[in-house]
Amino acid sequence: MAILRKLEARAELGYRSNTSIDNAIKAGLMTRPVLIGARAVGFPADEIEAINAARIAGKTDDEIRALVEYLQGQRAIKFERLMGGMAADPAPAKPQSGNVRELRGVAA
Repeated sequence: MAILRKLEARAELGYRSNTSIDNAIKAGLMTRPVLIGARAVGFPADEIEAINAARIAGKTDDEIRALVEYLQGQRAIKFERLMGGMAADPAPAKPQSGNVRELRGVAA
């Protein structure tokens, strides 16, 4: 699982500027960056790959927004799977319906 810095993510996505990435995040067409240091952020490579696959498949902006929402919702779930439940709270919160939507027809 790799984390791409903004410059690398920009190159992978084909954006010409950092502002393009910032605008895509604001528009919901790109996942939010993750903190990797005190003043450094990056983007999970698998999320960049999924967004590119959706673009290549001709998905609409609305479908990509749904994909982005799904990808961001999967971050905590991936961590729990990786840790094998070690990171679970002693009294886990009840799951709330609607936190992560199941997507149909959107490449992941």
